[in-house]
Amino acid sequence: MTEIATRLTQVRQQIIQACQQAKRAPQSVTLLAVSKTKSASLIQQAIDAGQRDFGENYVQEAVEKIQLLAHNTDLTWHFIGPIQTNKTRLIAENFSWVHSVDREKVAKRLNEQRDPNITPLNVCLQVNISDETSKSGVNPDELLALADFISNCNQLRLRGVMAIPEKTDNIETCLQQFNALQNLFKTLQQHYPDVDTLSMGMSGDMKQAITCGSTMVRIGTAIFGQRN
Repeated sequence: MTEIATRLTQVRQQIIQACQQAKRAPQSVTLLAVSKTKSASLIQQAIDAGQRDFGENYVQEAVEKIQLLAHNTDLTWHFIGPIQTNKTRLIAENFSWVHSVDREKVAKRLNEQRDPNITPLNVCLQVNISDETSKSGVNPDELLALADFISNCNQLRLRGVMAIPEKTDNIETCLQQFNALQNLFKTLQQHYPDVDTLSMGMSGDMKQAITCGSTMVRIGTAIFGQRN
């Protein structure tokens, strides 16, 4: 068993334990392996160990890997990084999911550039839950207006919300922000019943995220080691 396969097994076990403690079904949480800066050969090791969902932050680097690994026909690629408007076409053409839509201009371009002959692009709205000026994300007060815009885009499918809370060792602060995002997620579901994805939690705060209802955890370091 490769080191990556061993780490994947450990992460899956941690997800199961966190779900059991939160009295949730383990299958209610999807593991998204964050493979940014990692080589196609390392990603292939994760694929060989049964991983199918991968998250990337850098468009050009990701597209190269998607093409190199195209012989694995059942992979799902998620774009999770900040979106530059000049990169929307590559995202629309190569990914199944995008977690970081935070403004109408980006949504409009993704909708126009998505091939109408393939399934709509799954969209999570990135929320700036910690109100940090350095972070991307829609203001919580503007979330429903952006969701309304996306719900009228034929080539986009609104799936949920995503956030990156502030880095902190204070578990209470972390839980507070995760709970705030969960509340926004529930509000969104009241308006759009098909919304099903709460994308939150990374290697350092996965357990807290699952406690607060996360349905998709984005794990990089715990699977692939420190980024290059």
